[in-house]
Amino acid sequence: MKKAFTLIEVLIATMLLSIVLLGLYNVLDVQRRSVGIIKESLDNSIKQDKIIMTLYNDIYKSDGNFTLKKGERDTFCINATTNSLYGLDVAKVCWLVLKEGDTLVRIEGFNYQLPLKFEDRVEADSVAKNIKLFDIYYDKKSGNLLALIKEGKKEPYSFLIQGKIPPPKPIKEKTKKKIQDNNKTPNKNTPPPANNQPLF
Repeated sequence: MKKAFTLIEVLIATMLLSIVLLGLYNVLDVQRRSVGIIKESLDNSIKQDKIIMTLYNDIYKSDGNFTLKKGERDTFCINATTNSLYGLDVAKVCWLVLKEGDTLVRIEGFNYQLPLKFEDRVEADSVAKNIKLFDIYYDKKSGNLLALIKEGKKEPYSFLIQGKIPPPKPIKEKTKKKIQDNNKTPNKNTPPPANNQPLF
């Protein structure tokens, strides 16, 4: 007589195999979810980095002349920057948050004013939605600029640029001549400094 498996042994083996396969499926499902969460986190980090780098380059490659309108969420305009996403030699770039969907928008163009007019030719990019915080702190004296952005329930992200002082305004010809004349002829009301010491 040939030996063979009984029906009970086959059923037991099938049951054990089902339990093992179910355990493997659960492990694979957990790993798949973990990979999905990691991928989503990486995508968010890449998106945040892209936002930060774009804003950073807009500021860093500018001439230092900014217009900042403070409010619940700030409106920040960089009057001249070489960081153009659309091939402009020099662009005016404004960052602001629209009320609709709390959308952070980057507007790039040349010689336009906010609010935009129908004839203004600009490019507007939706950068992020559900923005809870967009604040720019700029100290004109030191030239330091701090940017804070918070998107939804995510952790806020920020960066600091130090010493971006705007260039001095060009002196008009009349003013130059007046300064030169003052340097040539000493003021009668101001006594000369004693022992060649500075006045102050």
